[in-house]
This record gives sequence, structure tokens and C-alpha cells, in this order.
Amino acid sequence: MVATVNGGQSAGLKFLIYGKTGWIGGLLGKLCTEQGIAYEYGKGRLENRSSIEQDISTVKPTHVFNAAGVTGRPNVDWCESHKIETIRANVVGTLTLADVCKQNDLVLVNYATGCIFEYDDAHPLGSGIGFKEEESANFRGSYYSKTKAMVEELLREFDNVCTLRVRMPITGDLSNPRNFITKITRYEKVVDIPNSMTILDELLPISIEMAKRNLTGIWNFTNPGVVSHNEILEMYKEYVDPSFTYKNFTLEEQAKVIVAARSNNELDASKLSKEFPEMLPIKESLIKYVFEPNKKTNKP
Repeated sequence: MVATVNGGQSAGLKFLIYGKTGWIGGLLGKLCTEQGIAYEYGKGRLENRSSIEQDISTVKPTHVFNAAGVTGRPNVDWCESHKIETIRANVVGTLTLADVCKQNDLVLVNYATGCIFEYDDAHPLGSGIGFKEEESANFRGSYYSKTKAMVEELLREFDNVCTLRVRMPITGDLSNPRNFITKITRYEKVVDIPNSMTILDELLPISIEMAKRNLTGIWNFTNPGVVSHNEILEMYKEYVDPSFTYKNFTLEEQAKVIVAARSNNELDASKLSKEFPEMLPIKESLIKYVFEPNKKTNKP
């Protein structure tokens, strides 16, 4: 189930999308097809300036979307031992693309991350005080987040870039291993911490509408509010699998089985909510786009 957003006409639009083999890049192509928006996937490598220039010259896009980059497989721990590859993709590549788009007067919609913050004294866990767009990263616990924080700070200087801070992305496709819900249902143990999260079924169509409106700057690209791991798993148990069980462990216990620390935070989504007032709070969006469509009809 995917949200629809009423906005500008699709006629005359042509999107150049980077990240064809990625999760978000693939979903973007499907949405463009559904909305009748012309699009092509970039053939060039982001760190290769001449190949980006060739793509733009050939495709002649009205907007460019960047859903490429390195997150690490199976997780961000990979980046700790592949730092050069991470820099090349997440910093050099993104900045090159932003600069080429700037020279061609093109808006670049960049799917970034909100995993560059962690709860602190000014934004305590459970306080409801989220990090705002103008605030700079305070989390350097993983090399992945470190590179993303670097590039976000530099992209602030580009007035043609729309930076979308995605967090713990979720869709109704519970078979996808990149889906945050799918991930935590497969973990032996989970920490139970409230976080801001992104329901892609609802927010990806919004990102297309943002391109139509030529919006730029930094945006916390999450549904309003927070939800904890346990709350999600309880919903999963209620709607999808009544026999499902899970175990918790502490952050200290988690630290013993991962290489890099993980970000936990709340992002203030009021800027996005003001632009798109129809956007649902995180728990309502989870039920509408994820759990209701996956509800088992054979439950007792």
C-alpha cells in the first residue's frame, strides 16, 4: 500500500535516479511508473564526474535523485573495515553529484540519514524534544554515520540540494531484508528504545512531490513522533504472527556483539508536517501502511 500525494502535474518532468540496485532507488522507479513520470537510472558512478556529466547531458532531467551510497552489508559494521570505499561513495560521490547538479541548475533530492544524532541533555530520551534541521550531528559512533554527518554539513552550502534525513526505513513488504521491521524480527535480541522512523510507503511519494515543488534544504524525513522496538514487535505479534516471541537486551549487552555503535534519537518532524499536513504520526502510519495490509485473516 502506497500513499498518494496530490500536487503538481507529471507532464514535463523527467527524473534521473541514482541507486538502481538499491532499495529506495528501486521503489522510486516503481512510483515514477505509477505516476506517469518519465525517468532513467544513472549509468555513471557518482565519484566519476565525467560519467555524471554524461548522464545529465544524455538524459536531460528536470530533477536528480540520489538513492545511491554505502550502508554496508549486512549492516553498518562493514563500513568500519571499508573506510575508503565508504568515503568514496558517501562523501566524494555525493558531493560530486551535488556540484554537477549545481552547475546544471538542477535540484538534487538526496536521501540522507538521520542516524547522525543521539539523545543528549538537550534532547533527552522520552522528552519529546527532537533534533531540528538546523542542528548539527552529535553522533560519531559509527564510521557510516561519521561520513554522513560530514557530507550533510558540506551540502548545507549547496542551495540546489534537498537533503532528506531518513531513519530506520520501513515498508509494508515484510519479506525485504532491508526493512527495519524484518531486521528486528530476525534478531535474537533487541534493545527497546523509542526512535524516529520513516514509513517509505507514505513518505517516498512525498519526496517526489517535494521535487515537483523544488524544495531544498535539510528536512527531517520521518513520521511525527517516536516508536520503540518493543511497540513495533507487539504490533507484529498482534497483526502478523501471534506466536512470535522476542527478547530484549541492554545497550551495554548490545555493544558486545556489534562493531560500531548505533544511533538512537528523535527528530523533530514539524517542518515536514507543516509542508505536508496530511502526514500521519508514526504509530498510525505503521498500522495503515504496514500492519493492516499484512494482517492475517486466519487468526483465531
